[in-house]
Amino acid sequence: MKTGKLSQMTSAEEVLETVAEFSREAHSFYTDLVPKVTKNIRYLVEDLARAELAHVRMLSDLVKSPDMRDHLKDAILRPEADRRFSDAVQAPELGDTPDDQQVLQYALAREQVALEEFSELAANTPPGLLHEVFSFLANEETRQKADLEALYYEIVHSGGV
Repeated sequence: MKTGKLSQMTSAEEVLETVAEFSREAHSFYTDLVPKVTKNIRYLVEDLARAELAHVRMLSDLVKSPDMRDHLKDAILRPEADRRFSDAVQAPELGDTPDDQQVLQYALAREQVALEEFSELAANTPPGLLHEVFSFLANEETRQKADLEALYYEIVHSGGV
């Protein structure tokens, strides 16, 4: 039983690296997507790329910070959403002319997985720096998901933006 519990644990350093990789891949995906999407959602894809780059920079600064150095080996309970989150690191190939609805569906699914991961990580960490970081990321994903849902609803129900 004890071994099962240990396999459910991970380190703060591993979690932060996975989150950074998730954001790096998303930044690259959205940046590559910008010239391929319609003008209707280009601004949104650009915003998503900028937000992911900001996350990468924040995480890089965090890992290097003296405040974080003592916590990198801290044990964290691996979230239930971890496998889906890790799978979401790999972005799909949407082709040269992706449909707006297809792009938004992917982005919404990705935001949902990230929201679940960050919310669970925030819940699994004690008050302090890591908890604040994961809470911040969960709040960011909540905001981005709400924006995406509004745009998706507009596109689906009006036949375009």
